[in-house]
Amino acid sequence: MVKFSKELDAQLIPEWKEAFVNYWQLKKHVKKIKLSRKPDKPSHSDALIRWGLVSSILIYPVHSAVKKITGWFRGYIDDNNSFAQAAITVTSDNVENGQVEDEAYETERTKLFNDEREVRAFFEALEEELNKVNWFYESREIEFLDRGEELNKQLQTLQELKSIPSERRRRNSSSLKANSNREGSLSSGSRPSSHRDHDLSSESFGEPVNENSMEEALEEGHGVATLETNGASYVSSVTRSSSPSSKSKLRGKPRRGMVKKRIPSTATPAGTIVALMSMLRDDLVDSKKKIQCAEKTIRGAFVELYRGLCLLKNYSSLNLMAFTKILKKFHKVAGPQASTNYLKEVKKSHFVSSDKVIRLMDEVESVFTKQFTNNDRKKAMKFLRPHQQRDSHMVTFFVGLLTGCFVTLFSLYAILAHLTGIFSFRNYVEIVYPLFSAFALFSLHLFMYGCNLFMWKRTRINYNFICEFSPTTALKYRDAFLICTASMTTVVGAMVIHLLLLTNGFPSSRVNAIPGVILLIYILLLVCPFSVFYRPTRYCFIRVMRNIICSPFVKVLMVDFFMADQLTSQIPLLRHVESTACYFLAGSFGTRQYMTCKSGRLYRELAYVISFSPYYWRAMQCARRWFDEGDVNHLANMGKYVSAMVAAGARIMYARQERMLWLIVVLVTSTVAMFYQLYWDFIKDWGVLNRRSKNPWLRDDLILKNKCIYFISIALNIVLRFAWVETVLRFRMGVVELRLLDLLMASLEVIRRGHWNFYRLENEHLNNVGKFRAVKTVPLPFREMDD
Repeated sequence: MVKFSKELDAQLIPEWKEAFVNYWQLKKHVKKIKLSRKPDKPSHSDALIRWGLVSSILIYPVHSAVKKITGWFRGYIDDNNSFAQAAITVTSDNVENGQVEDEAYETERTKLFNDEREVRAFFEALEEELNKVNWFYESREIEFLDRGEELNKQLQTLQELKSIPSERRRRNSSSLKANSNREGSLSSGSRPSSHRDHDLSSESFGEPVNENSMEEALEEGHGVATLETNGASYVSSVTRSSSPSSKSKLRGKPRRGMVKKRIPSTATPAGTIVALMSMLRDDLVDSKKKIQCAEKTIRGAFVELYRGLCLLKNYSSLNLMAFTKILKKFHKVAGPQASTNYLKEVKKSHFVSSDKVIRLMDEVESVFTKQFTNNDRKKAMKFLRPHQQRDSHMVTFFVGLLTGCFVTLFSLYAILAHLTGIFSFRNYVEIVYPLFSAFALFSLHLFMYGCNLFMWKRTRINYNFICEFSPTTALKYRDAFLICTASMTTVVGAMVIHLLLLTNGFPSSRVNAIPGVILLIYILLLVCPFSVFYRPTRYCFIRVMRNIICSPFVKVLMVDFFMADQLTSQIPLLRHVESTACYFLAGSFGTRQYMTCKSGRLYRELAYVISFSPYYWRAMQCARRWFDEGDVNHLANMGKYVSAMVAAGARIMYARQERMLWLIVVLVTSTVAMFYQLYWDFIKDWGVLNRRSKNPWLRDDLILKNKCIYFISIALNIVLRFAWVETVLRFRMGVVELRLLDLLMASLEVIRRGHWNFYRLENEHLNNVGKFRAVKTVPLPFREMDD
């Protein structure tokens, strides 16, 4: 049977951990009470009993009589002194009409005699925990209730906007009927045809006839054009309708003037009709898109509200169970009366007795089912309560199987390469190394990401909430290991086949096409539209890469700059992919002229661009975040990536021109960039090296219990940041050894990045815990503005 303390630790909400009842501290108080009530050590007469039967027969009658008398006397004192009732006042904050009021209610417990300090300390701690739980529950309850009212207003505004087109069509049909009746009456008159045509044109294009239809279209266009989606702002139609003056202003002459600006002043009646119809069609299409976007946003806000209500309900039930369990433990130690009375008062407290959360949950369910799923409750529950997929043992089985296959194939490749002496041929090394090194770095990064996912889950870091991943489709650590092992097994298998075919005399032009075929298969698999091979994850990766490339022009999310940081550690991988693409696109695999791509000027310039791109994208993200948030720290962070760009450029120039001037430039720029990056890693990203914290030179809150791990990680990060020194030392060695050294340095950077990832998200998670952020706040599409 699992202990309740472990069950509570597994089920509590990580971001609200500090707001839960401190069950472990209360258990310590109960243990102190238990230790204080242990019976005294046996007396000297009791010890004499064990010496022999004769002495026990002589002493036992006297000893038993004394024991009965003393026991009766103690029981009499306890009955008279320890069961007097007293009252405790438990306070809670009640927020009504914007004013904070202190409510006090009395709880009854047994007042023990004065020397029972442990019992008194237990109840004082219990009262403090009860007040904390009540305060937190009330504050979150008020927050969610306000959010629900705001969403109801948003939904009402959305319904008004959606009803405008149907109302406009209805009015247009009635106006057409009125026009047809007028035409019938005019045609039956005796006026000349010229006068009749003049009257028809004046009625068709004059203000009395066209004002309604034009006004209806513009009311929809004006209401939705100011929609607050994609950076625009929307003035709520509720506010407009509630203000007669503003409504008259919107329906006055300025509105018709705005229409006339879009119609040429010299237009014929036919041209006016065409311009008016195109204007109405464009407004209608644009309005539909904005309404759909607003509806999707409001639907997501309802889902997040419902999720928050479920968390608050879970918070209430777990705390009630914790109070019940701890009072049950106290009951076993100190007696039933005090624990029973206190438990009754706990059940009367606000976090247990309030039903506002449950009623709001029912209301959200009914509104969501009616408005967003067309009264399909089963479909609505899939949105509101998505079921997470259970971990499959088949995934674990295939991870083990593919790992064994990879080890076997790699051992086979090493033996075959040694026997054939293939590494003595430079052409083979230059052709095979770039692509297979790229796949090795990719698989290593996936392996490190799988380790991150495992550690985040083990330490209860809510990475799905931080990166805004869907819990139903997010990649799990077993899935990451499966992709990693499958990739490496495929690549090493291709290397074995390539080596066997090459050594058995097959045409090199066909054999050397194998690496290109592998790369093409992976690209096609990445963009495969079918629901296979983790399609949500693949499409999420493509979407994030699109946002990274368009950094200055799109809003930056946590997952965007987190992925951009990964790219800054994978510059060798990007260089290898560029070499492979050039090799196959230029047709060099047929002629085995690997120097074709490395000697061209375009290739060298492209190498510059690839080396700078990840740092440039990351710097642009910092600039965009500064523009959106106005925080100067983002500009300082941008300076870090600019310094890295300068250092990378200096190292590339030194690799091509080994002069003393470039060596000095490399040393200066790389040293400045390294210390800049180390400062940002430790102070900003990890939040450590704070000498005034509770944990010296770390931070106040730590997830890992062993503090030595943090110091070892700091030292390891410093050592791996010195990897750039290898580019300056320029070791003299063969082609194979040099390529393996480059692969080793690139692998160490990937390992450093995976190591950095854990502490970066740990610090972000602790920031969310400090602010009790467990639910995403969705920006709403409509806002009300003053008149």
